[in-house]
Amino acid sequence: MSPVLKNGDVVLINRIVYDARKPKRGEIIAFRPNGNENAHYCIKRVVGLPGETVQIKDGKIYIDGSETPLEEDYLKEEWTVATGPYLFEVPDDCYLVLGDNRNDSWDARYWDNKYVSIDKILGKGEVIYWPLQDIGKIR
Repeated sequence: MSPVLKNGDVVLINRIVYDARKPKRGEIIAFRPNGNENAHYCIKRVVGLPGETVQIKDGKIYIDGSETPLEEDYLKEEWTVATGPYLFEVPDDCYLVLGDNRNDSWDARYWDNKYVSIDKILGKGEVIYWPLQDIGKIR
């Protein structure tokens, strides 16, 4: 999730926000990978919502056949690795997530189970609270 999150960052996860509403596109979520309850959790960014068709081509994301790519101002480098084409049909009650460091992220493009079920989401990444010099709200 670099540059937003770095290895060693400790993150506060809001576990109750999704009791009141569903995750939104662009939010960073924590979840168990492929539903594995014993694994360490993953943190990725939501790009596809339930019921959407998400196409990735030439390093751009298109939602439901739009000709305008998704604006991703949080990406800090040019996306040059595994840029597509990919086509995802996000099931109901599931989300498509990708890492912000698309050139070096183990995310839905590579997973056997491409989608994160709503019931496997632990919460929303809210704040980096360690190391001290990086304390702040996650954007």
